[in-house]
Amino acid sequence: MAACSGDLVYSDGMASRTDDFGGAFRGKVAIITGGASGIGRAVGERLARAGAKVVLADLQHELAADVARGIREQGGDAEGAPLDVTDAPAVVKLFELVLERRGALDLVFNNAGICIVGDAIALTHDDYDRLIDVNIRGVAHGTHAAYKLMAARGGGHIVNTASIAGLVPAPLFSAYAMTKHAVVGLSTSLRIEAEKHGVRVTAVCPGVIATPMVEGSELRGDIVRDEMLKKISIYPVERCAEEILRGVATNRAVVVITPIAKAGFALHRLAPFLLPGAIVKRVALARK
Repeated sequence: MAACSGDLVYSDGMASRTDDFGGAFRGKVAIITGGASGIGRAVGERLARAGAKVVLADLQHELAADVARGIREQGGDAEGAPLDVTDAPAVVKLFELVLERRGALDLVFNNAGICIVGDAIALTHDDYDRLIDVNIRGVAHGTHAAYKLMAARGGGHIVNTASIAGLVPAPLFSAYAMTKHAVVGLSTSLRIEAEKHGVRVTAVCPGVIATPMVEGSELRGDIVRDEMLKKISIYPVERCAEEILRGVATNRAVVVITPIAKAGFALHRLAPFLLPGAIVKRVALARK
């Protein structure tokens, strides 16, 4: 029994989807950190439908295992794995284990991340430490481990989840934005260096996506979540995953996702003096 979702046609069996990105992911082995929920989960499910073999690595390992089980029930190839991305030896161990067991490591999505929002004056040292540990060190650990293995094999693709906050000013997200700028810098710089080894690198920069992070991000100071999100169109996570994988399949350096994020990035590049004025009203609304 076939079903339709927009312009994408499904049929029985997860791998038999009309749009499979030109077969770019068929038979590929992929690790996705933060794969139990949100963007990581959506990417894992979409990759499996395109014929990839996915490992969903997450601190929430039971949830990751449940998601993997659901993928297998739909005919895909998936498994869950416990992983704390702040533990560098654990990241190396998992990546090497997947390579040994699967015989390949073609794609690594360093996607795990956290978000703390608020006036910078209300942030604590612990807030900075946690953001740096997960959003910077976590991505660095995954990038370093994947790059060494992929370079030795002469190919692979590293995909690092940053944010539009890593490309444009993001008041009330200053510490978070700092970490995402670091991810963009790592990714775009390594991309050039890694080319000689046949390794590709992509930075993903989404706007506001319908994920648990939107409701679960921690607030500091007098910030009102509903006001902060008012009039912002929250982008479906499935469409986000689709755009990510299309960007990876075409080897784009930076993939900006959501119309608002694309407009903001374009404005920042073409007329950066105009962007603060467009943002300041939103900042005022977010404060009580």
